[in-house]
Amino acid sequence: MPDVLLQETTLRVPEADIGRFRDHIFELLSTRTAYELLPDSGKVIALDSNLPVKQAFHILYEQGIPVAPLLDTYKGEFVGVLSPLDFILILKALSNHGSNLAEEELESHTISAWKEAKQHLSRQIVMHQRQSQRQLIHAEPYDSLKDVALKILQNQVATVPIISSRGESFPHLLYLASLSEIMKCICRHFRHSSVSLPILQQAICTIPVGTWIQRIGESNGKHLAMLRPNESLSSALALLVQAQVSSIPIIDDHDCLLDAYSRSDITSLAKDNAYARIHLDDMRIYQALQLRQESNSHYGFYKGQRCQMCLHSDSLQKVMEQLANPGVRRLFVVEAGSNRVEGIISLSDVFRFFFSLA
Repeated sequence: MPDVLLQETTLRVPEADIGRFRDHIFELLSTRTAYELLPDSGKVIALDSNLPVKQAFHILYEQGIPVAPLLDTYKGEFVGVLSPLDFILILKALSNHGSNLAEEELESHTISAWKEAKQHLSRQIVMHQRQSQRQLIHAEPYDSLKDVALKILQNQVATVPIISSRGESFPHLLYLASLSEIMKCICRHFRHSSVSLPILQQAICTIPVGTWIQRIGESNGKHLAMLRPNESLSSALALLVQAQVSSIPIIDDHDCLLDAYSRSDITSLAKDNAYARIHLDDMRIYQALQLRQESNSHYGFYKGQRCQMCLHSDSLQKVMEQLANPGVRRLFVVEAGSNRVEGIISLSDVFRFFFSLA
């Protein structure tokens, strides 16, 4: 760890400054509503809960979206959300049944059937199944942004559907709210507040946010999970589930950042039905990354969004502005010049800091 980082981490921001900043955030988000996040135009995709898993898998891949709300057409209500973690658990379960993933099982099993079948999987899968059985986490258009952000954080979800049900016989899905859009609102409000809120110009390493390889004075820091490109895709998926993280940095022998593998990358296995031809233990992470690159190029996605970086000396305001960009959910803190990984700062980390959540 560079000496400059060790010096800067000892100069922590005064608690009074942090408290004043949190008060400003709380006041702002309490007076803004989810309705303000709705774009002037756009589309929101929902999936029938009785859709075959294979078809749902391909829809998310082809549309370039990581999650989709689930609609039970018989009940006339939204009953859950299909996420990358669902596909990770499904593919891991199928891979345990043979040398290749059983494509016919993906074709014959509906999403709702898989939600029910999770009770037969491992303890981690059972935990996720219990979460998905709860009432759908959603927000109304006029709920405050504070409440929307807290729902995302407390339920450990990536998005919250904005659903209008007032005076309507059938609930109307308006939007999928995420922390990045709420962050954009915060950044727009505080863009010219550096003088009144000096904490915005403090180096990110002096603020208690994120997961770091080493933080001076902290003995209970989180372990930063990292993998090498030659390790198996199965190990990456297992780590995503067990460590309850959404992305893993992929590093070389010198701990320098090469890329990142995220939960949402699992949908790239839908390209040319790749999931039906591979075994998760045999496929290397670098091969999965190549497949993702090909998929992103085919659909015109910005390939650099997956691995955004910052320096430990960057200001809190700069980090917030980066996290407010569409598609950016985390920043990898790297050493200047070498790109040696020093930590990870996610959107949820910053919002937990805003709300003083552990």
